[in-house]
Amino acid sequence: MEITFLGTGTSYGVPVLTCTCPVCTSGDPKNKRTRSSLWLRWKGTSLLIDTATEFRLQALKAGLQQVDGVLYTHCHADHVFGFDDLRVFSRITGRRVPVYGNAATISELREVFAYIFRQIQRHEDRPWIETNVVDGPFQVGQVLVQPVPVLHGELPIFGYRVGSLAYITDCSHIPPASLEMLRDLDLLILGVVGFNPHSSHMHLDQALALVSELEPKQTYFTHISHLLDHNTVSKTLPPRVHLAYDGLTISCP
Repeated sequence: MEITFLGTGTSYGVPVLTCTCPVCTSGDPKNKRTRSSLWLRWKGTSLLIDTATEFRLQALKAGLQQVDGVLYTHCHADHVFGFDDLRVFSRITGRRVPVYGNAATISELREVFAYIFRQIQRHEDRPWIETNVVDGPFQVGQVLVQPVPVLHGELPIFGYRVGSLAYITDCSHIPPASLEMLRDLDLLILGVVGFNPHSSHMHLDQALALVSELEPKQTYFTHISHLLDHNTVSKTLPPRVHLAYDGLTISCP
């Protein structure tokens, strides 16, 4: 399984507009963060988790050529506003691009992008999309996907488990039943916004405590704000725990 972090930033991105903090003005390319999304390749299947605001630029940089499905965590702007750029993938295949999410996410996608779903026949200048409400395991190509229900503040959203990889972002609380879905992982990808407690996201100590409980073989933090300098924070992390950065590609057994 090959995984590329297309983006690793929060909804503001890094640098943040108008901000002159040390991270926003840093020359380290690992401190330049577009909005968070993931590209996963396994068993001949190419999957996205979310289509971030900069999805087109992310896809060009990564060399993305194929999309067999999109797993949506929730319908917030930074996770879905690249949706229209899926049009290329429906145009070159002549088929609908299947997208997946919980009922609220799919309903909001259809509302926010109503101009796409009003089309009766396929229009080349609009994405051709098949929406799928899921609440349990489902198959995309040869890949079995397990939604992992978590809370983003008070909003129920999805993380996803694919094989021995789990991707959990924009999460403040993981219910006990979902914690059990996160055992025996080779790779955990977890959203961490900063150092201090947050009402709708994990902070660094909270995430490290979760890693200590779940004991994945490797952990990468994503959805990172301008509060975390890549080099400084990386030096403080325990073994097998890392900050991700835009464009990072890794393999998962």
